[in-house]
Amino acid sequence: MGLFSGIFGNASEMTLEDAKDDLSHILIPNETIELAYKLIRDKIIFTSHRLIIIDIQGMGKKQEFQSIPYRSISRFTVETAGNFDLDSELDIYISSATEPTVALEFQGKHAIFEVQQALSQAIL
Repeated sequence: MGLFSGIFGNASEMTLEDAKDDLSHILIPNETIELAYKLIRDKIIFTSHRLIIIDIQGMGKKQEFQSIPYRSISRFTVETAGNFDLDSELDIYISSATEPTVALEFQGKHAIFEVQQALSQAIL
């Protein structure tokens, strides 16, 4: 995975040490961090067992940690940015859900392809 620009909302790859600091209190024994991305303030972290999405709310003190085991992800969709709609979107579906459980937006196209590839490797 290459490094991305964090400017203008593009996802940027986090160091594994920074991600480990963020998750040290919730990782289980033998769980390792594989990849980590920062999207403006939120974070998307791929571990050996699950996908963790950290939603930083308000002034940054309140955080929501969403943990999704890879085996629970039934499918995902990616919509790339266009000429007028500049955001790319990633929707993650759990089991037989008809609506996405997680919907993430990215500025531009490049980061969404890297995240899609990492998610594909984890669940396929």
